[in-house]
Parts: sequence; C-alpha cells; structure tokens
Amino acid sequence: MQILKDENGQGAAELILLFGGIIVIAIIAAIYYKNYLSGLGDEITQNDTTDVNNKLKNLTNKIKQL
Repeated sequence: MQILKDENGQGAAELILLFGGIIVIAIIAAIYYKNYLSGLGDEITQNDTTDVNNKLKNLTNKIKQL
C-alpha cells in the first residue's frame, strides 16, 4: 500500500508532459509557418547583401578620391 501513496515521481512526470506539449506546439507552428520562414531567409540575403555591397563600393570610391 505504500507504493500507492508515494507521489515522488508525479512532479517529474508532469514536467515531462509539459515540455512535450510545448515541443509539439513548436513543431506544429514551424510546419504551419514553413513557407514564411523559408522565404524570409532569401529576402534577407538578397536585399541586405546588395545594400552592404553598394555601401562598401561607395566607401572605397570616396577613399580613392582622397
């Protein structure tokens, strides 16, 4: 009867279920927003690298004129 009254493992089991639920929700959200997340990387690399390259070219031209 002592085994039925022992509740030491209940807290750990609840934490495992809580973290498992959070992970499942995160995976579902990632699958749902997959197209948005994959398109975001392309936009950042194309636009930002072009801007940085243009600014660096302008800076080198100004330095050469000095």
